[in-house]
Amino acid sequence: MIKQITFIAMSLLMAVLLIAPSSTSAHSMPSSVVYLDFLEDRVEAELVIPLDRLEIAMEKSLYDDPEQAIVTYQDELVSYITSHISAETAEAEQWTVTVDEMSLLYPDKETDPIDLAVQLILTPPAGAAVDSFTLNYDAVVRELVTHTVTVAVRSDWNNAIYTSSPEIVASVIEGNTTVQIDQSAGNTWTGFISIVQSGMAHIAEGVDHLLFLLALLLPAPLAVRGKGWGQSAGVKSSVKQLLKITLAFTIGHSITLIAGATGWLAVPSQPIEVLIAVSILVSAVHAIRPIFTGREVFVAGGFGLVHGLAFAALVTELGVTPMRIIWSVLGFNIGIELMQLIVILLIMPWLLILSGTKGYAFVRLAGALFAIAASIGWILDRAFAVSTPVDTIVSALAQNVGWLVGALAVFAGISLALKKRNRSIIHLPEEAGS
Repeated sequence: MIKQITFIAMSLLMAVLLIAPSSTSAHSMPSSVVYLDFLEDRVEAELVIPLDRLEIAMEKSLYDDPEQAIVTYQDELVSYITSHISAETAEAEQWTVTVDEMSLLYPDKETDPIDLAVQLILTPPAGAAVDSFTLNYDAVVRELVTHTVTVAVRSDWNNAIYTSSPEIVASVIEGNTTVQIDQSAGNTWTGFISIVQSGMAHIAEGVDHLLFLLALLLPAPLAVRGKGWGQSAGVKSSVKQLLKITLAFTIGHSITLIAGATGWLAVPSQPIEVLIAVSILVSAVHAIRPIFTGREVFVAGGFGLVHGLAFAALVTELGVTPMRIIWSVLGFNIGIELMQLIVILLIMPWLLILSGTKGYAFVRLAGALFAIAASIGWILDRAFAVSTPVDTIVSALAQNVGWLVGALAVFAGISLALKKRNRSIIHLPEEAGS
């Protein structure tokens, strides 16, 4: 009896193992994707279709030699694609569908399928809105009923959708191949505000840019004495110096932001990121001991050129069209300046108060040394791929910036109170003698 039970149990176990899918050999059925990019006068679409599925649907040999296949069967491929996709207005007026380009997308893993990428241009009839239409798509789905297609809006400036984060709007399956596309809720103002917010977020999250600005601000309230930093230069002089530095940095990064975002200037990201870290290091050393006294404006402007290239890369990644690049650069720049202004208004008053007290030397040195340590860590990481905990530490501090500003305010208040107390003690004997 025990042997029979054991035999039955082992048989059931083997059956389960045979039926259960293997994580190493089984793959989910590859699906297609339709990306939609909304421009001012048309919609550009990209179809990403698994080549092995397309081969079955078209009954053509495509997968054995993909490069040759898309040349040999180019006309058939164009005919197949254009016969399986169409767009029309609410009044059933047909859009023009044109195949612009076809290419192959090779996967990172050999086990994943090769995809065919087809670039299309969908043009509405004269006078028809570009942001609302009916999309009919059944490529592969018509022949393979198990196939699925994801439809996503990849970029739509008016609705604040960018290539960095597409939005899925529908799924196409057999029997349900018609999709209503409606992006009419957005407008130019929505897109512009979103770009401004992106600029603000980039500064708020880009702690290296903030650290550079703060390193420049640390010695701004001080006058030079000999080869070191002396006492406070006064509020008027400090504010004037602060405005000059901020304006120079703004002009610098605006120039390269425009040049980079419009494609006039292209520089690899790695050297830019390394130079940003170097800019922090130089500014932090200057905060400890003056090394470019009287030339702070030129240094801020020069390093601003470097930081602007990093800003331009982000604008480019958003997938903004050339016709809207001016609005994008303007909005992004406004966002950067707004966040810089917020940071300055939060921190500079306390630095001005502290600059007239003995406590400022501690704040200046502590801030500069931290910036030096962070910049060295970033240089090692970005130039030599040496892993450091800098990002983790700086990000953790950035998430608690409210507490840091509060602590700075408290320290400024205590330092000012101690200064007044010491003054009263010094003058007390004179008052008593009189």
